[in-house]
Amino acid sequence: MSYEVKSLNEECGVFGVYGHKEAAQVTYYGLHSLQHRGQEGAGIVSCHQGKLLGHRDLGLLSEVFKEEKKLQRLQGSAAIGHVRYATAGNGSVDNIQPFLFKFYDTEVALAHNGNLTNAKTLRGELEKSGAIFHSNSDTEILMHLIRKSQKEDVVDKVKESLQQIEGGFAYLLLDKNQMIAALDPYAFRPLSIGQMKNGATVIASETCALDVVGATFIRDVKPGELVIVNDEGYHIEKYTEQTTPAICAMEYIYFARPDSNIAGVNVHRARKTMGKKLALECPVEADMVVGVPNSSLSAASGYAEQSGIPYEMGLVKNQYIARTFIQPTQELREQGVRMKLSAVRGVVEGKKVIMVDDSIVRGTTSKRIVRLLREAGAKEVHVRISSPPLKYPCFYGIDIQTREELIASRQTVSQMCETIEADSLGFLSEDGLIEAIGLKFDAPYTGLCMAYFNGDYPTPLFDYEKEYVASLKAYPDVINTNGLIATYKGERS
Repeated sequence: MSYEVKSLNEECGVFGVYGHKEAAQVTYYGLHSLQHRGQEGAGIVSCHQGKLLGHRDLGLLSEVFKEEKKLQRLQGSAAIGHVRYATAGNGSVDNIQPFLFKFYDTEVALAHNGNLTNAKTLRGELEKSGAIFHSNSDTEILMHLIRKSQKEDVVDKVKESLQQIEGGFAYLLLDKNQMIAALDPYAFRPLSIGQMKNGATVIASETCALDVVGATFIRDVKPGELVIVNDEGYHIEKYTEQTTPAICAMEYIYFARPDSNIAGVNVHRARKTMGKKLALECPVEADMVVGVPNSSLSAASGYAEQSGIPYEMGLVKNQYIARTFIQPTQELREQGVRMKLSAVRGVVEGKKVIMVDDSIVRGTTSKRIVRLLREAGAKEVHVRISSPPLKYPCFYGIDIQTREELIASRQTVSQMCETIEADSLGFLSEDGLIEAIGLKFDAPYTGLCMAYFNGDYPTPLFDYEKEYVASLKAYPDVINTNGLIATYKGERS
C-alpha cells in the first residue's frame, strides 16, 4: 500500500525587491521564508548596470545557492526570485524560474505563481505564428504575448498580454528599467507589497516574507492590478475592470504559513477558528486532542479550546526531514511519511484520541496516521478535518487535476471513515469554513474560491473543460446521507 505525507502541492512562491544595493541577498532571504511553497527548484535574477544576471537549478534554495559565489555574482539593486513546485511543465531545469530572456533589444526576467487554463490553446496559436518555446511551462506564454504586442510602451504590452490569459496567476517581471507585478482578476494567489527602511519596494507571495526581510506591509495587490516599480517608487494601475475576488480557500486551510496575513486575515487565527467551529459541528467524547504537524496545529488548538478537551502532543514531526509532501514523485512521498511522523506512546496509550488534520486527499495519509496512533496504544482514534471534503480538482495552480485522485469524490463520509480505519470521521461545513476565515465582501461574494468542495469554479475552464466533464461522468457525486460526520460501527483490528 502506498502512503504520501500529503499530495496537495502549492503552485510556487515569488519574491522581488527594487531599490536595495544587495537585492539578490534580500531576495534569497525572502525566498527562504517561502520555501514551503516549492522545493523542486529555485532561482534569482538581478539587474546590474542594465544587464540581467541569473542563476537557477533544481533543489532547495540552500542547495541551489550552496556556493556563495553564485549569489555574490548576482549584483545590482533590483532582483526577482522564485521557488517552484511543478504544476505545469516537468521537473527539468529548463522549467525552473525566473526565466531569463535575452532579446536583441532588451533583456527580461519573468517569474510566475499559478496555472493558466487556456495555456494549451495560446501555445498552439503562438507556435503556429512562429514562436519557439524553450520549456513546457505555461509561464513562457506571457513573454511571447508581450513580444508579439504592437503597443509601444512595455507596461501597455503587459496589460494587453494579461487580458489574453485565463486562470490563476501572480507574475513578477524585471527589466533594466523596472519591476512589474501582476495579479489575476480573481486574486486566487496572494501577493503583497512592502517597503524596507531604505525605501526599497518589496513584492512577495506571502507577508511572512516581508517580515523576514524587515519590510513594512503596505497593502495587498488586488484582483486585476498591475504594480509598476522603478526609481521613482511604485504606482498601481488596473489592466482590467472585470474582477471578482476569489482567494484560494486552501491558502488559509493549508498552504500559507500561519504567520502570514491574506486580505487582512491572519492565517493562524483563521485556522484556529476553523478548529473551534469544527468542535461545535462535530463533537465527540475523548481524552485528548492531537494535531497533525505542522499545518493542522492551529486548528487542533482551536478544537481543544472550544471543546474543553486537553490538547496534547501525541504526534511528533522530525524537523530535519525535508517537507516531503511537496516532493515531485510518489516514491519520495511514500518514503517521507514513514520518516516524518511518530506517535508518542507515553501520551496516547490507552486514550481516546481526537486527531485533527486540515484535509483528506486520497485518504492514504490519514489511514497511515490513524495506524501510527493505534500502534502506539491509542484506545480510539476519532478523525476531525478542519475543511469540507475535497471533491473537485483545482485548475488554478494546485496539482490535483482529476477527480480520480480525490477519495471524497467517490466515497461517502461513512465509507471514508471505514477506509482510513477511524472510529469516527467529521468534516467542517462550507459555511463553517467561510465564517471561520471571515473575509468581508458584499453578498453574494464570499471572497473565496470554494471550487474544491462544491465544483463552483469562478472562471470557465477552457482547455480543461473536456477532461473535467469526463471526470464528472466517471465519478458522479456520491449520495452522502450522513452529512459531514460518521461513526464506524464495525470491529477494529
